[in-house]
Amino acid sequence: MKGLRPALIVVGLALLAALPWFGSDTLIQFGINTLLLAVLAQGWNIIGGYTGYASFGNSVFYGLGSYGVAIAMVQWHLPFAVGLVFGVGLGIVFACSLGVAVLRLKGHYFAIATLALAEVMTAIVSNVKLAGRNVGLVLPPLNNDPLFYELALGLLVLATLTVFWLTRSRFGFGLIAIRENEEGAAVMGVNTTLYKVLAFTLAGIFSALAGGIHAYWITFLDPESAFDISLNVKMIIMAVFGGPGTVLGPIVGAFSLSAVSEFLSSEVTNIAGLFFGAVIVAAVVLMPRGLADIVRHVPKSGWRYFKQNIRAHRL
Repeated sequence: MKGLRPALIVVGLALLAALPWFGSDTLIQFGINTLLLAVLAQGWNIIGGYTGYASFGNSVFYGLGSYGVAIAMVQWHLPFAVGLVFGVGLGIVFACSLGVAVLRLKGHYFAIATLALAEVMTAIVSNVKLAGRNVGLVLPPLNNDPLFYELALGLLVLATLTVFWLTRSRFGFGLIAIRENEEGAAVMGVNTTLYKVLAFTLAGIFSALAGGIHAYWITFLDPESAFDISLNVKMIIMAVFGGPGTVLGPIVGAFSLSAVSEFLSSEVTNIAGLFFGAVIVAAVVLMPRGLADIVRHVPKSGWRYFKQNIRAHRL
């Protein structure tokens, strides 16, 4: 069984990489969206799943990465790669400068503070001439969906390898210790402030890269879409649904929920908007640790697993 799992991952990755060769244009575009959402969920997994801080501010990194690419290409006429680096730089500066202050908060206070960051950033960018103010920026078109697909897939692989490294590194063990008992981790010698800021920054880097790729792909950007809070809600739901604090959970959550959401949007449009709300309720009540936890426990305990979770929530 230990050798089977890596083999299945390699086969799945090969099939994903080959999709642009046999898939339709619609399927490729769906793949780009899904892969980028999986990157965002994996990035949130670092700060939310492993560190235990439910951030609603990752959409800020996404927006900064998008504007980094847009400003570099439209205003300064620089290449896309330079724009990606610039966007990541903005995300790192933001994470390091505000992370120290915001990460002193815990629980719902931290969530509310990061939620406010997205609103504040939208207001700021809306008044910056370099960013196009409320009108936004139009990027030069590049009609090459297979290229954007492979970029998104490569970024997802990089993010997943980073999370895999966390599960086997001293840094990752420190983040898990913070999640389980921050005061205890500090007593054991973990520099909790440094570790939290680094996790926040690492999550921001992947979110910024995803935003930069998406901005060049859709060729248009405005403050409302760049710092969309609903995008942050989606990445959290996908990570929680798949299994926060696991390597493959956020990917499974992103792929499965994107597929169901796409089906509902095209076939049953009236209830598509309610789908993610229903997922939140189901995930919190029936499987608070996600699909990954179900795979581990349901074969042994069966329906008792769900009954225990329901009792835990006093339902």
